[in-house]
Amino acid sequence: MRWLLILLAWLAAPVAADRRGPLVLAASSLTDVMTAAADAWAQAGHARPVLSFGASSDLARQVRAGAPGDLFASADEAWVDTLVRERLVRSRTRAVLAGNRLVVVAPSAWRGTLTRATLARTLGAGPLAMADPDAVPAGRYGRAALTSLGAWPAVAPRVVRAANVRAALLLVERGAAPFGVVYATDARASAGVRIAGAFPAASHPPIRYPIVRLAASRDGEAEAFRRFLLSPTGQAIFARHGFTPAR
Repeated sequence: MRWLLILLAWLAAPVAADRRGPLVLAASSLTDVMTAAADAWAQAGHARPVLSFGASSDLARQVRAGAPGDLFASADEAWVDTLVRERLVRSRTRAVLAGNRLVVVAPSAWRGTLTRATLARTLGAGPLAMADPDAVPAGRYGRAALTSLGAWPAVAPRVVRAANVRAALLLVERGAAPFGVVYATDARASAGVRIAGAFPAASHPPIRYPIVRLAASRDGEAEAFRRFLLSPTGQAIFARHGFTPAR
């Protein structure tokens, strides 16, 4: 199982001050910002957190299966709700890290701008890369937005389902799909794509990243790192990577 690989990675992580940092399970769209935050935490003299990225759905299932971990940072509220109901997290530690925006990306050489009038026709003409809309937050947000704008019936048969939002981005970067639905922060992190259009915020549920400490957590600095992420210093790191403020 994948969580066994997480455990092995955690055990093999470099030791700082004779101990390892907390194990953080984080949505793939947090890869760059969480890496930067972990670096800043380590530079302040703490043991560097061990980071494991994946689709929020996969990470939540791993927690339910008994995977080790200290903190879980999800790309939506629903998967944290599931873990709260199953008493697998310390619900009082739950907080929102940041928000995001949903966009359509195209290869960087593409020229044009998608509008509401052309959205269904353009995206329905070719493969559209998306994180799995049945499970992964980015895919669920994307389906909600496309449904709200009346484009989902035309687009649905052409969707290429990716394991997570970064995998969807990679399909567009490599030319396997002419368009993809990703977060604005993913588009910003890639030189191989450009934003072809942005979805209205009202077309989908608010994009929020909750973080919570797992019930099985035993790391002494897990709570301190969670609070660091929510502090002005941590929030400044999120802002520099294009995330919207936590609300």
